Formats: sequence, structure tokens, C-alpha cells
Amino acid sequence: MSHANDGRHAFPGGADYLIRHATLRQLQLLEAIVRLGSFTRAAEELFLTQPTVSMQIKKLSETLGTPLFRHVGRTVEPTDAGREVYAACREILGTLTDLEVKLSDLKGLKRGRLRLGVVTTAKYVAPEILGAFCKKYPGIEVSLGVTNREHILERLTAHDDDLYVAGQPREVNEQIESIPFAPNPLVVVARIDHPLATERDIPIEALAGESLILREPGSGIRDAVVKCFEQAGLTPRVRMQLGSNEAIKHAIVGGLGISVLSLHSLRLESAGGGLALLDVQGFPIMRRWHLLHWRGRELSLVARTFLDFAIAYEPEIAERLGHAREAFEQTRERLRGRRTSSA
Repeated sequence: MSHANDGRHAFPGGADYLIRHATLRQLQLLEAIVRLGSFTRAAEELFLTQPTVSMQIKKLSETLGTPLFRHVGRTVEPTDAGREVYAACREILGTLTDLEVKLSDLKGLKRGRLRLGVVTTAKYVAPEILGAFCKKYPGIEVSLGVTNREHILERLTAHDDDLYVAGQPREVNEQIESIPFAPNPLVVVARIDHPLATERDIPIEALAGESLILREPGSGIRDAVVKCFEQAGLTPRVRMQLGSNEAIKHAIVGGLGISVLSLHSLRLESAGGGLALLDVQGFPIMRRWHLLHWRGRELSLVARTFLDFAIAYEPEIAERLGHAREAFEQTRERLRGRRTSSA
């Protein structure tokens, strides 16, 4: 019996037709658009122009003989056919990723690829470790994706990278392996001429009247600061919230308030500049950076080696943070000397 018209194929020729007329790149683009909900974001992630992405999806749609997306306001959603193709894409791309892992393991560490996703604040520590890793293993190709915590968790769930660097996990997830590997002290930062810059052992109550500049809701640092104030029975006076540490540092220098930041983000300023660390009781808040990966997914040899390398690299990171704190301490002593002499 012929099945030519029984609806099993939305296109002529079945798999052979797809192999000749569709491309893996088109499938990769469709997967990215569905995952990110945007042609523009998919283009940015894959370093393509939006017209190129639109053209390739149009060709794939014509190949399959059915629309794959529909516009809903400013976003796009997959059609029923688009969702079916997306599911197939995930399976195909997952199989190719597993193949890459196996081939890399066969080659050892002479060649291979490492994809690392990091939260925004970790951009101050991850490149340092990556640089040392690549110096030891020069044949490894690395990529570093920096985004906020929400998108990191999305990428982790979608298995888009090999490993992820994030702060303290908010809750236990049995599907996610979380391995602490480096210190991440949070410190109180003010402009260098702030009245408290030369004081020691400042009670946290002294900050109650200060204007605080914090990261956006959902930030791990913000959560830690709010918790610290709540434990002291205080409500922080938040003047503004900003989406990046660099913007916060500029706001502090501009006299808009004080903030709490990772010491990692202040290492360049420790050599001299417009910022000072305040010696506040209960600070620094000692947190840790964590390496995350999906527990049920086998790590490649390269990923396993980087994980071990990052853990072993902790003394180097701790030493450099120590130097930064010493530099800020020297700045405090110089300020104390100037204020004493002027008095």
C-alpha cells in the first residue's frame, strides 16, 4: 500500500530530502530562536546578522513546507511544526555534542574545546583562570559567555555550555552539581573622601542612613546585602539599582552613595583611584564562587580537567585578593594621616 498521501511527511522524500536541502546551521538557528524567543538574540549569540538568520529560517520553512514561527507582539513563538522540529534539533545537536566529547577524549588534551558560561560578576575571575589554563593547555579552544544569573540557569538547563561559574546557590537542586572553587568576599565600598573611609570597626547601624546603590533584584550580591541588614534589624535605604558593577562604581565616584561589591571587581581600583573600602562589622561577607554542571551529563575530558584546574588555582586567587585588600588598607592609612595632620 502506498503511503505517499497519508500525511507522514510534510515534505517529499523524507530524510533523504532533508539531508539534501536542510543544513545543520539552519537547525542550530531554529534551536536558538526557540530557546531565546527572539531572532535578534539568536543572531547575537551566533555572531550573525538578523537578516541572515531570517533568510535561513525562511529557507528551512520552505524546505519543510510549513511555517515554523509566528509573531506574538515583539516576540516569536514556534508553531506546532516548529516545536516538533525544535525537539528534533535538540536531539540532533545533543548527539553531535556527545560525539565531540568522545572525540576530544580520544585526542586527549592536545586539542578540544571548552565552553564556559559565567554570571556577570564572575567576569572578573573567570578570564584569569581561563588564561592560566590556556597557557598550560595551548591547544584547547575556549569560549566565554557572560550573562545574568537567570540566563545562566537557562543555558545550564539547555546544556548549552560545558561548565558554569555562579555565586552561592539559592536552593539545592539534585540535578545540578555545584562545586565551590574560589573565595568571593563582598566588601562595602565608598568614595575615597567619604567620612567613614578612615574609621575602623564601623557598626552596621552606621550605614542605615547611607544611600545604598545595589544591583538589580535577583542578584546574589543584593540578596546577601539585604539579608545582612535584616539580621541586624535594619532596612537598607536603597537610592538606586543598577545593572552592572562598573555602573555602580561610577555612581559611587559621582557621590551618589555607597555599595557592596565583590572584591574581585575592585582589584584594578586597589592600585589607586576614587574608591575606598569601609571597615564595617560583619564584612567582608565571605561567599564562594561555584562551578556548576548538570549532574546526569558526562563531562568531557577537557571540562573535567578545567574543573580540577580551577579548584587547584584557589591559592593564586586568594593571594591576589589579599594583595588588593592590603592596597586598600594602605590607602586608608594614608587618608587617616592626612586627616590627622589637617586637624
